[in-house]
Amino acid sequence: MGDKVIISCALTGVLTDPKRFPVPVTPAQMATEARAAFDQGAAIMHVHFRRQEPGKGHLPSWEPKVAVEIMDAIRSACPGVILNQSTGHRGPDYQAPLDCLRAVRPEVAACNAGTLNYLKINSDGSWSWPPGIFDNAPPKIKDFLDVMVDTNTQPEFECFDTGIVRSVEMYVRNGMYKGLPKYNFVMGVASGQPADVDLLPILLRLIVKGAPWQVTAIGRAEIWKLHRRAAELGGHMRTGLEDTFYLPDGKMAVSNGQLIAALAAIARETGRSIASPAEARAMMGLKA
Repeated sequence: MGDKVIISCALTGVLTDPKRFPVPVTPAQMATEARAAFDQGAAIMHVHFRRQEPGKGHLPSWEPKVAVEIMDAIRSACPGVILNQSTGHRGPDYQAPLDCLRAVRPEVAACNAGTLNYLKINSDGSWSWPPGIFDNAPPKIKDFLDVMVDTNTQPEFECFDTGIVRSVEMYVRNGMYKGLPKYNFVMGVASGQPADVDLLPILLRLIVKGAPWQVTAIGRAEIWKLHRRAAELGGHMRTGLEDTFYLPDGKMAVSNGQLIAALAAIARETGRSIASPAEARAMMGLKA
């Protein structure tokens, strides 16, 4: 299955306003969008949870009950799908994401592998949002990894910059993580590593030998050639309404299914075939 590519769909993101963009919020909406992506080849759904009260759908939720309802709805809509839970959380009190991990027991979960200044600037020089820190110190990372051991969850190491990529190998050497790490190169966040095809070969030199990897490309037109290069180099692929709203032709996407269809087409053009959920499970060493 060396030519097989595993496609992930990032369904909704953390703060995108559903009043402005077509992102799913409710369990039923999440299930519908997941099915659309599933039908186009996505074997993994990367899931953020949103608050369910009227007018609050743009805000994250860490209520275990909400998390379970959303994940159960997606499982029902997409038989055999692999669920990947987001765990991103700022600040010193991150008990709620750990509680959600224990409640959901997902097969895969994000492990944010390092700290990043989270910045974006407008054309006039003003900040797009108040500058902040996405804090992921080693003790926090270890707490998440320890819970993932308890829940039999495979971590996906989210790497927003080159130093974070390099840190993952240290976590393995230190014993914080046992096994071959799975890398997710997040490329295109304004204060992180750019969505630049020339950077990708450098990142591949920094990972643990033989480790699987994928690219999460954030942006607009520039991301599609990065997806193509990732496919050519043997990586796995991710897109969805968390990562972009723009199709390769520049038109706005209105569903995750459209984005996954475009990604799958690129993979096939490079000679890759799309892994089914069962094939993805075997490739990742997950239970059937």
